[in-house]
Amino acid sequence: MSERRNVDDASQEASKEGEEAGGTAQGPAAGSAAGPAAGPAEGPAEGPVAGMAVDMAVGMAAGPGAEPPGVGATQPEGARPERARPERAQEPVPVQEAASVGVAGTVRGESGGPVVSGGAVFVEGESGGGRRGHGEGVSVNGGGPPESDGERRLRRQAAVAAVLLGLVIAAVAAFSTPWHLLTSGPPDPARDFTAAQIARSEAFDAASILPGYLSLALTLIIAGLLVATPLGVKLVAWLKGPWWLRVVLGVVVITLFTQLIKLPVSIWGETLLRGYGLSIQTWGSWASDRLKNIGVDAFMLSLMLLVLVALARRFRRWWIPAAVGAFALTVLASFVYPVVFEPLFNDFTTMQQGQLRTELLDMAERDGVPVEDVLVADASRRTTALNAYVSGFGATRRIVVYDTLLRAPKAEVELVVAHELGHAKTDDVLYGTFIGALGAALGAILLFWVFELVRRRTGVKGLGDPRAVGAVIGLMTFGSLLMSPAENLISRHIEARADLHALDLTRDPATFIAMQKRLAVTNISDLSPDAVEYVLYASHPSSPERIAMARAWAKLNGVPVQ
Repeated sequence: MSERRNVDDASQEASKEGEEAGGTAQGPAAGSAAGPAAGPAEGPAEGPVAGMAVDMAVGMAAGPGAEPPGVGATQPEGARPERARPERAQEPVPVQEAASVGVAGTVRGESGGPVVSGGAVFVEGESGGGRRGHGEGVSVNGGGPPESDGERRLRRQAAVAAVLLGLVIAAVAAFSTPWHLLTSGPPDPARDFTAAQIARSEAFDAASILPGYLSLALTLIIAGLLVATPLGVKLVAWLKGPWWLRVVLGVVVITLFTQLIKLPVSIWGETLLRGYGLSIQTWGSWASDRLKNIGVDAFMLSLMLLVLVALARRFRRWWIPAAVGAFALTVLASFVYPVVFEPLFNDFTTMQQGQLRTELLDMAERDGVPVEDVLVADASRRTTALNAYVSGFGATRRIVVYDTLLRAPKAEVELVVAHELGHAKTDDVLYGTFIGALGAALGAILLFWVFELVRRRTGVKGLGDPRAVGAVIGLMTFGSLLMSPAENLISRHIEARADLHALDLTRDPATFIAMQKRLAVTNISDLSPDAVEYVLYASHPSSPERIAMARAWAKLNGVPVQ
């Protein structure tokens, strides 16, 4: 089983900001040197479909492996994202009755007959001008007639654009990912961990399996119902008001609906973490963190969906401006997250003047990584996990150290920070943001391409229909799930490169090994992850793998180590 420290990511929502180097902006580069590999036991993060949806547009900013704010977006290493949300079906309106539908008008084509576009009709507006496409047109015969030649042409154009953009993403990922690193022998947990430590890891892994997979199953079921049935439409059909208000309220309704369904599993997961001493926050603090995550998740999803629906109501080829908007929103979120969302979950104070602060800043300067400040996050009120990360860009870049890590020997703290400086040194966050932004743009194009199939099953009239919110979130959830293995593969290589950077910078493999042992024992890392779960969920190499690599580095560089 891969790392699943947070049986329900919500339980460690507070610590999430550290894991991905500042969350949304971080991506694979953001993970901490300490982090375990994620496994299904953690269960999906927060949010309606818990962050999975946000992951597609905002979380993608984080690049491979990163999670978006609140929804798992900035989950701790070893955490997993979430997914989904709903709306209501409406009786199809026969074409002959369509004249009464629309703002003021009649529905007619060039020859006087109705013009249908994928289940939506051309509706003449109050001023006589028409709107066409996937707005709140008329649904014909429960799913609409076959696509017209024009619509097929649009879908072909979108497909070509998606393929080309996918090739660009693959090229950037291939260029920026360190595929060939230092090789080491097979990891041997028994060499570095006691039988009791291995047994504890296995026991926690076994206890995490059921709640973790149950959370994942609920996520998949909810997303599936949102995509393949009228559930999402029915959940929000009662909402009234202008379309934009119905979109926002729809997101809130679906988010709360999903959270209520998953609440028992979330409580189960938090109880498990408490039983193993990984969570020490009060239930009040836990509930507060969940509410904050719901709020952040709903805000980000509302923003994304308002833009999508508005574009779909205005443009026939809405996927073009939507792709541009998704790219821009992802980049913006990367810069905004450290200064807006991180403070929602932790209090940050400037590290007191002293030897450690001076040495950390000196190390950053020696490494050629400009850092404005060293901050301490009050993670100890929630968790016993150890972590540090470099957050932000340019003037907002700062080293953040968990107060729990300050209890470790100074040399180990420096190694953790050196790992994070490695991410900044190679611009992992920037590359991750760029890849994530391209991925968000690709998601917008694919949404156009597949939405027609979903529309026919859910009963919505088009993406311009506010009731389509649930179906869109469900699709985003599945998209995020499908991307996870590739994201995690890239993330593992990037994390390994950061480990090598820490070794090159400190030239202290003995302390590196001691630190990995401490992190693995404290965080109850999975010391022998299952192969399948490792491929699907692990965002970091396992602790034994990292230790084996440190020994290989020591041998290559002639540094004695046990």
